Amino acid sequence: MATIKDVAKLAGVSVATVSRVINQSPKAGAESIRAVQAAMKELAYRPNAAARALVSQSSDIVGVLVGDVSDPFFGSLVKAADEVAHQHGKHLLIGNGYHRQEDERRGIELLMNSRCDACVIHAKALSDEELRGYAAEMPSMVFINRMIPGLENRCVALDNRRGTQLATQYLLKQGHRHIACLSSSHTIEDSAQRLAGYRDALTEAGCELPEAYIAVGEPVAEGGEAAMSAVLSLSLPVTAVVAYNDFMAAGALSVIEANGLRAPEDISVIGFDDSMIARYIQPRLTTIRYPVDMMAQTATQLALALASSQALPFCPPCYTPTLVLRHSVMSRFS
Repeated sequence: MATIKDVAKLAGVSVATVSRVINQSPKAGAESIRAVQAAMKELAYRPNAAARALVSQSSDIVGVLVGDVSDPFFGSLVKAADEVAHQHGKHLLIGNGYHRQEDERRGIELLMNSRCDACVIHAKALSDEELRGYAAEMPSMVFINRMIPGLENRCVALDNRRGTQLATQYLLKQGHRHIACLSSSHTIEDSAQRLAGYRDALTEAGCELPEAYIAVGEPVAEGGEAAMSAVLSLSLPVTAVVAYNDFMAAGALSVIEANGLRAPEDISVIGFDDSMIARYIQPRLTTIRYPVDMMAQTATQLALALASSQALPFCPPCYTPTLVLRHSVMSRFS
């Protein structure tokens, strides 16, 4: 493998001149540029990215940590971040945290050690204290889908609690009083917040339901199937379901049909996220929209702005979820 010394020798210039050409220094003359570029091409030499970053103090890389990039939700997050990065001439370096402390820690440290210009971090397993420590080391680190005390101006979050509260309130207005909740088994704040929103709406309406109306499963279709099966096995008079996300809702719809019931005629279902699956399953899913694309764009813009200046360019908002009406809910008054 060719080295910078090999390029310098073939081009007939010094190593310092090669370095100036690689880093596009205005001190590099036209003749030197042509000679070095020709030598690099002949030797198939590729400059070391880390070394260039040390010289230029910029890697042109935006680091993004997500839960699992194979999840469509995080795929949308990455795509939105990449669009903003591309507009600024940057590229993405992506890590998976899988909602596990060690994986999140390893992912963040990899991004920081790769000298990313800015980072957008989705971390659920690490403590606020540890994330504040990383943020102190890297002023251009922004957190998404999390509100960390003391770093509110570098957090882009969603009011998860309000989302399930909105979903449950809508079902109550449609005349439903026996509403089950399919909650996530993941021990992250999103799970607790969404369950709290469901309970808030019931309490406000004076609707008391036993804990048996709450079933827990993995936040995937199979988890929705298992949770819905658990609810039906108790022979509860359920007329509606609030699911942790659209995939659990899709699993619930499958179990409802398999048991000879109809949705929404017998059991109405509301999801959360407004992912692509919500538009194509039958019945088309009423859900709570999680504006992950807007949030990722905002987080990436903020991180890049912080990378170019220590001054905070704007105060990120706490996004409000909205109800998306489709065909999976039926009024009990009709």
